[in-house]
Amino acid sequence: MRLSRLLIVTLLLGFAALPSLQAQSSGSPYSVVVPVADTSDAQRDQAFATALGQVLTRVAGGQDLRSNPGYGDALGKAGSIVQKFQYQRAATGLILDVEFEPGSVRRLVSKLGVVSAGIKPPVLLLVQGRDGNLFEQAALANLASAAAARGTNVVYPDATNPPDPAKVAAADPAALATINQHYHTGLVLLGKLHDGSADWTLISGGQPQRWSSHGATEDALLGDAGNGMVDRIGKQLNMIGAGPSEGKLWISGLGSAADYANLLAALQADPSVKQVTTLGAENDAVLLYVKASVPMSGLAANLAAGGHLLLQGEPHPGADANLRWLH
Repeated sequence: MRLSRLLIVTLLLGFAALPSLQAQSSGSPYSVVVPVADTSDAQRDQAFATALGQVLTRVAGGQDLRSNPGYGDALGKAGSIVQKFQYQRAATGLILDVEFEPGSVRRLVSKLGVVSAGIKPPVLLLVQGRDGNLFEQAALANLASAAAARGTNVVYPDATNPPDPAKVAAADPAALATINQHYHTGLVLLGKLHDGSADWTLISGGQPQRWSSHGATEDALLGDAGNGMVDRIGKQLNMIGAGPSEGKLWISGLGSAADYANLLAALQADPSVKQVTTLGAENDAVLLYVKASVPMSGLAANLAAGGHLLLQGEPHPGADANLRWLH
C-alpha cells in the first residue's frame, strides 16, 4: 500500500495540530492493593511504604530505585502523599487499597534522580494448565502478586473471546493488533504448565523471549514466572541513557494521513522523546529523525510494547531502529 498524496504533502509541510492519544490502562498506576494483618497504625504505615515502592517502580518505567539516595526516606513518609485508602475483606484476608497523589509521585521520582522512559503497559497473561485451558484470574494470583511487587501490572483475557495463544506465539500481526486495541499493550506472557515444569514465552512488540522453569507446585511455578517476566521486561525496556540520544527511525505500514498523525502523536506523548522531524517518505514508510533520552533501540522497543499498534520491524538501510504500523 502506498501513501496517499495527502500524506506526502503532510510529510513535507507538517501538521498544524495533531490529535491527542488518550492514555488507557487496566487501572491507575498510582493505586495498589497490599495485604495487611490488621488495622493498626504500624500495619497501615508499613502498607503505605510497600505500596509506594511498587508505585515508584511503575512510574519510573520499571527501574529499581532502591539504591537511589533518598529512597528509604521517601518510603518512610509515604503516608504524606496518600490520596485515599480503604480496607477491604478478601478471600486471602484483610487488604488495603491505597491510592497516591499522581503529581506528588512524579515529583518524587524526579527528586530521586530518575529519567523515566514512561510507565510500562500491563502484561496480558495467557497461561494454559496441563489440560490446555487458559487459567482464570484467581488461578494466576501468585504470578500477578510477584509482578505487582516489582511494579508491573497485568491484565487478563476476556473469558468469552480470548486471544488464540498459538497465533500470539507466532506473532501473527492480526492477533497482536487485536491485543493492542482491546488490551492496550504490546506485552503478552504465554505459559504452558506441565507436571513440575512450565514453558514460557514473553512477546514484547512482536519479539519473543522463551524460557523454562521447574517447581514443586503450580503456585511456585507461577510466582517464579512473575519474577522472570519482570526481569526480562526490564532488560529489554529499561534503557535509560546517560545523556541525549539521537538517531533515525524507519516506520513502515502506514496507510493514510491518519496513521501518520497517530504515529507522531504517539511519539510526542512519549516522555523520553524530545524532538521528532520527518526526513522523508517512501511507499508506505517514513524516515524520522528523533532526539530522545533513551537509545533508539530502547525507544523502538518501548513504543512497540506500549500498545500503539506498532511492532519492531525488519532492519532498513540508514535507520538506527525500525517499526511497523499495525492495522
